Amino acid sequence: MTDPHRPLKDAFGRFATGVSLVGCVGADGSPVMITVNSFVSVSLSPPLVLWCLERKASSFPAFIGADAYAVTVLHAGQRTQSERFARYRAAPLKPEEYERWTTGAPILKDRLAAFDCRIVNRHQAGDHVILVAEVVKFEARAGKPLLYFASRYSDGPETDR
Repeated sequence: MTDPHRPLKDAFGRFATGVSLVGCVGADGSPVMITVNSFVSVSLSPPLVLWCLERKASSFPAFIGADAYAVTVLHAGQRTQSERFARYRAAPLKPEEYERWTTGAPILKDRLAAFDCRIVNRHQAGDHVILVAEVVKFEARAGKPLLYFASRYSDGPETDR
């Protein structure tokens, strides 16, 4: 069966994005993560970010029930982590892989940047929900980003700040 959305997906794919993982605490207290390329900065004052969650994602109930999430921006060497959490039911996080900051949402220990966020609004948008949140803590490290373009991974330029 052919995907009727393939031409539109291909056009969207012409916009290069960074790759990140978004995590929250599930209803049972366990960490939940999903790979996204829809992470966007919205505002500096107050510091707001957003990302878009597909309604059919296996992690949808966890994120809809959460009051916070954390974003882990992946570096060039983390394609495996991106692919792992892009699966419908990803292997669970091991305690040694992540840490928790203010909100308790999971953040990978190995990362290019991280944002700990409290959700301030949810917007219904077609087959997705947009989760807007205020950044309560963040960190950035030097390194090369993991990028995604035309359905393929690539490495970006080295950053020194």
